[in-house]
Amino acid sequence: MKINSLTPILTYSLGFWLFCSLPTLTPPGLALPLSKSPVIVTPINRNNLIQELAKAKIIYLGETHNQIQDHQAQLQLIKLLYQQNPKIVIALEMFQRPYQDVLDQYLQGKIPESQLIEQTQYHQRWGFPWENYAEILRFAQKNNLPVLAINTPTEVTRKVAKEGLESLTPSEQKYIPPISEINLNSPEYRQMLLEIYQQHHHGGKSNSSDFENFFRAQILWDETMADAIANYVKINPDSQVIVLVGQGHVIYNYGIPSRVQRRLEDINSIQRSILFQSPDQDPTSPNNSPISDFIWQH
Repeated sequence: MKINSLTPILTYSLGFWLFCSLPTLTPPGLALPLSKSPVIVTPINRNNLIQELAKAKIIYLGETHNQIQDHQAQLQLIKLLYQQNPKIVIALEMFQRPYQDVLDQYLQGKIPESQLIEQTQYHQRWGFPWENYAEILRFAQKNNLPVLAINTPTEVTRKVAKEGLESLTPSEQKYIPPISEINLNSPEYRQMLLEIYQQHHHGGKSNSSDFENFFRAQILWDETMADAIANYVKINPDSQVIVLVGQGHVIYNYGIPSRVQRRLEDINSIQRSILFQSPDQDPTSPNNSPISDFIWQH
């Protein structure tokens, strides 16, 4: 899978859509996948996948946000994993951290789905069709499963993309990790994002300071979600966390997984990643490195 072929997928999974309206805008400690190459998952061997995933503390289901088949597969996996271990929690990129209380009210049956959508500003802050995720949330509510809102507030991400991390006020830092914990030392991730960014902006031309701010916003996004996941695992060590997130935050473990591992280095926490693809997509990577632990083919 070349960078060119990754670009359409990552446009919908890294968050370039958040910044489209803006002006031109193995590293140390990297958590490598446990397998040497991704295992291709087909209907024939899916039972074996569940047995493998049952051993993991954290499971990433890397989606392309506008692909309904990905969301159907996510729900299928959540149901199968719940049968293996009822102590699962679902972590969602689709909801931002300030709205955890609203999400909890919905899960407890205190507000209807319509108010969940309205009070979390779902359509303004996420924008992909509600029905992509509705059945997953309904399943969580029915079975009393915790759901985590793990994403960075849009206002914060946009401000960093325009003005950099240093521009954030103390109040704007409330729902993100301390600035000192945001690790920008990710050269391979930087290079991957730069190539995609250059293709996405002005026919390959972009301002270096615009890219640097975009890169910092992307890292902040990853660090915020990793922080939410790791904090939950520390407090709830018996739970299994299933993370629904764009593929761009998971591939090669550059984004969230390596940052979760950094925070949980003293805890035995196996992480597994699954990417969803159509059978006609090439599962190989541009540098012959494992892009994920598993490739689920629809």
